[in-house]
Amino acid sequence: QVRLVESGGGLVQAGGSLRLYCAASGSIFSIGAMGWYRQAPGKQRELVARISGGITNYPDSVKGRFRISRDNAKNTVSLEMTSLKPEDTAVYYCNRVPATIAWGQGTQVTVSS
Repeated sequence: QVRLVESGGGLVQAGGSLRLYCAASGSIFSIGAMGWYRQAPGKQRELVARISGGITNYPDSVKGRFRISRDNAKNTVSLEMTSLKPEDTAVYYCNRVPATIAWGQGTQVTVSS
């Protein structure tokens, strides 16, 4: 059973950058599409980045600012975030797309204005 551990979050000023990391305890090679999700207080969890077979997808809210990558050999998925905005503040999680793996603890990203 694959377990996911997210890290790399923190407090950053608007316009700043962060890189998030997701380490899987098992192989993600055969999992298929992986993604990063986020959940802001009082809001539903949303998918903000997806990668499958080298193809990436992003919603308009983060397109051009976020970049997802994966290393199947190392069982890791990363999310590079630039030009961060206060509305990006949330707990960020990685998971399969669709999300069928047990959620990790997530990593908090706080963007101050």
